[in-house]
Amino acid sequence: MVNRDAPKILRFGEPGTERKNVNGSFTPVTEEVFQVGGSTLTSPEDAAVYLIKQEGHGALVDAGCGQGTEKLFKNLSACGVPPKDIEYLLITHCHYDHTGGAREVKDRTGCRIVAHELDARFLEEGNDRVTAAKWYGASMKPLYVDLKLTGKRSQIALGTGIIQALHVPGHSPGSLVYVTESEGKRVLFGQDVHGPLDASLLSNEKDYRESLKFLLSLEADILCEGHYGVFSGKEEVAAFIESFL
Repeated sequence: MVNRDAPKILRFGEPGTERKNVNGSFTPVTEEVFQVGGSTLTSPEDAAVYLIKQEGHGALVDAGCGQGTEKLFKNLSACGVPPKDIEYLLITHCHYDHTGGAREVKDRTGCRIVAHELDARFLEEGNDRVTAAKWYGASMKPLYVDLKLTGKRSQIALGTGIIQALHVPGHSPGSLVYVTESEGKRVLFGQDVHGPLDASLLSNEKDYRESLKFLLSLEADILCEGHYGVFSGKEEVAAFIESFL
């Protein structure tokens, strides 16, 4: 969900920065991280979809609405990643522009769907209101979540690497960010840092502000955001997050 009033200081993921070939398109972030979905890569209504690739093991961060899933898989192919290599679908939060395509991703890869338990319930019951499916003129079909995370911190092993899952409530009750290391840099997958906050989504402004402060404390080198692209460098990452406090 795009907050139209947010600052837009893109460094990656803008139209024209993609690498294209006959198999699909993608935007490299590091040697192991790629943007493979989003409004310019799969379908206009999609939030960003990121790929983490680790020695024959893969994880996707979010899945878009589902209208561009065929393009998503072409983009994975362009990155040299077959469906069987995708082991996890890491859901940042339950909103439809991030989760509408989750069922097909699971069906085509056999991956495990991961979400925080506080958002997983709305996916599993197919709640059109809290998932914002109604905002997209769609309906959220009940989606089983394989791994429901609890508490503030969890770890997920991917190949020889570790992905941290951190609970950052506010935009939704069970919002998560994921953090991993790549090329000696801390990469933060902070989808929808910008919000928005809305009562129908069970947003909480106090929690949101505390979560933003927590994100700043991570001192990430790269921020992969849900709608505003990829920010590189600690100062740019911090400036973007601080602009919402």
